[in-house]
Amino acid sequence: MHAGSGYTGLQDRAYNPGLKSEEVPFTASFPGSRSGDKMSDILTKERETRSKQAISPATGEVVGEYHSTDMDSVPEIFARARKAQKEWAALGFAQRKKQILKMRDYIVENAEDLAEIVSQENGKSRVDALATEVVPCALAANWYAKKARGVLKPFKLSGSTILFFNKKNEMLHVPLGVVGIISPWNYPLSIPFGEVVMGLMAGNAIVLKVAGATVMVGKAIERIVAAADLPSGLFTHIIGSGGAVSTAMFENGVDKIFFTGSVPTGKELMKQAADTLTPLSLELGGKDPMIVFEDADLERATNGAVWAGYQNAGQSCGGVERIYVQEKVYDRFVDLLTRKTKALRHGPDRDFNVDMGSMTTEAQKNIVHRHVQSALQQGARVLATSTSIDPQAEQKGFFYPATLLADVNHNMDVMREETFGPVLPVMKFKTEQEAVELANDSTMALTSSVWTKKKKRARRVAAALQSGVTTVNDHLYTHGQSETPWGGWKESGIGRTHGKYGLLEMTHPKLINYDILAASRNLWWHPFSRRTYDALLQALRFNYAGGNPFRKLANGLKLMGYMIPKMFGRWKV
Repeated sequence: MHAGSGYTGLQDRAYNPGLKSEEVPFTASFPGSRSGDKMSDILTKERETRSKQAISPATGEVVGEYHSTDMDSVPEIFARARKAQKEWAALGFAQRKKQILKMRDYIVENAEDLAEIVSQENGKSRVDALATEVVPCALAANWYAKKARGVLKPFKLSGSTILFFNKKNEMLHVPLGVVGIISPWNYPLSIPFGEVVMGLMAGNAIVLKVAGATVMVGKAIERIVAAADLPSGLFTHIIGSGGAVSTAMFENGVDKIFFTGSVPTGKELMKQAADTLTPLSLELGGKDPMIVFEDADLERATNGAVWAGYQNAGQSCGGVERIYVQEKVYDRFVDLLTRKTKALRHGPDRDFNVDMGSMTTEAQKNIVHRHVQSALQQGARVLATSTSIDPQAEQKGFFYPATLLADVNHNMDVMREETFGPVLPVMKFKTEQEAVELANDSTMALTSSVWTKKKKRARRVAAALQSGVTTVNDHLYTHGQSETPWGGWKESGIGRTHGKYGLLEMTHPKLINYDILAASRNLWWHPFSRRTYDALLQALRFNYAGGNPFRKLANGLKLMGYMIPKMFGRWKV
């Protein structure tokens, strides 16, 4: 989801805060690997079984303990998953629906506890956690349980030519088998859970790896899934370094990996996947533009900018990272956004009295600081920052104030690289064409938004923007809509999750072709003759030659006069 930082070696801490999905270069030595060094193996086993602490990024307090998975157990995990997957796929959609809805009911019943766990381990406020994590999970379980059959049920294909008049085609969507999910820390509940229920309703087994920074949320997902009484081994949550787990997935024949994380790690996964041609779905982040035209409702637009730019401390791959405002309303827009940024409250969420929580890792906070400082050195100005509710408590966590920047340009990192923090840089534009060119001047193409009262302009500009999602007069919410696809292109990744397209990504498309009437041969089978040649020409002309309809009919009658006897007669030898 962001550009990630360099790897400095495995640490005994609960997580390496510089890596989004506990991302580790794939050339490293991973726990559980066969190094041949007996003492090294013993020490590795010790590290795997030692209890680790989960630390709140907002308060520095311990919020839980956990153990890493013994990587030697992964082959058995996959063997049990494959056995359970066959049993699960055989149940059919109605039974799967019944069990997945138990997850929905568990989420609704335990919504406050889940919001608390996400808030403690990710750093976002409980309101934020409930709105963007817990509620979408309940919606996802409900939608996929009820809609999967309609998307994935077999269907017939219509015929296209007289040559194949005796053929029928039926499409099936076959479960992939065992699906690996490697998820990030910014939405530690809603991102992986949506993919889990997609995969399960499509008939797959799931092996999940959540980010090392949010393992307790992974434990919460375990409890949600347990409520569904699934076959033993169908779902497994593996705890370990991202590189170790992904390598183990490839080594054990995972059928597909859904990865959300940084561009460099996504590229490394593609290199590994090439050895076995293992398919991947990659969501790797965004540098998402917001375009505000002179006729826009500025009250709504500034409210939307605050939400989409500062929500989750700016750690949203689909959040606003760049704002372009038409010059006629630039000053009014900036004045409104300045006042609203200053009114925003950040700090640890103790009494529902904050609008923005902490960042999740110190390394990401440092990236944000670097982007802002670099921009200031190149002439940018800070127009406003949010207000701390408790400056002393703030020192214990990874807080960064919501920050509004002006006088920025495309030579600055803050306008070109994914900042992934609560920073809104604002630029002027003159014409619609200039706005589109500025917005498309990026290596990423995940989401974008257009703010205008003119519907024709909105649709025209939306169609011209290079992004997988474009919203009009809104931003950063379609990820919560189970029915809408999520994903982009360029370095934002490949593939889609969510909705119909997400379900299809969880299956193999399979064609079954058969004869309507039993035939001994097809027209183009042996033996060949001049009549075979002429019949094929007549079929071609019958389908595509224009002109006299009587001539077309004559060609068709000649074709059938030869084709039917050949297809249904005996080959006399």
